[in-house]
Amino acid sequence: MDNYTFDQLPQAMRLLHEKMDRLELLLTEHQPPQDTETIFNVTQAAAFLHLSVSTLYVKVCHREVPFNKRGKRLYFYKTELDAWVRKGRKKTVSEIQEEAGQHLLIGKGKA
Repeated sequence: MDNYTFDQLPQAMRLLHEKMDRLELLLTEHQPPQDTETIFNVTQAAAFLHLSVSTLYVKVCHREVPFNKRGKRLYFYKTELDAWVRKGRKKTVSEIQEEAGQHLLIGKGKA
């Protein structure tokens, strides 16, 4: 670390300010673009879900899958489709057994 005299402080501050400006410019230039929500049309959503387009239409008709409609067109948000798929997760046998064991322990504690 350099020691500056009182007379050198204005020049040191100017250099520091210039370096900070360059650093700020580099950061703003290399900043990744804001991640926008991915929107799918019917064909893209069906491919994403590994379903046929007709099966996806049936699920839309029965309101089983989240969708948006503007006019006659259907749109699907990728995050909503991800959440919908995750919501359908089934528990493993070991998870069910663990929950049952916890439930039995709680029941014994109350008796």
